[in-house]
Amino acid sequence: MGDWDFTSVGLVLIGSSITIAGMIIAALLIGFAVPMAPFLLLTTAVLVVISAALIVYNTPRSLPPI
Repeated sequence: MGDWDFTSVGLVLIGSSITIAGMIIAALLIGFAVPMAPFLLLTTAVLVVISAALIVYNTPRSLPPI
């Protein structure tokens, strides 16, 4: 795969955070009692924002066309 940079870490983090948030919401919709669901959803939302910032700020910029 190559070297891990901040962009690839951000991509893995954002994908896993969205997946975990979806699983928590699905468990709540099915009817399971998730004791710390609001805290976990807030944590995944913060992780999505942080990982999106990692992706945006560390993606290499291409040179403008000549």
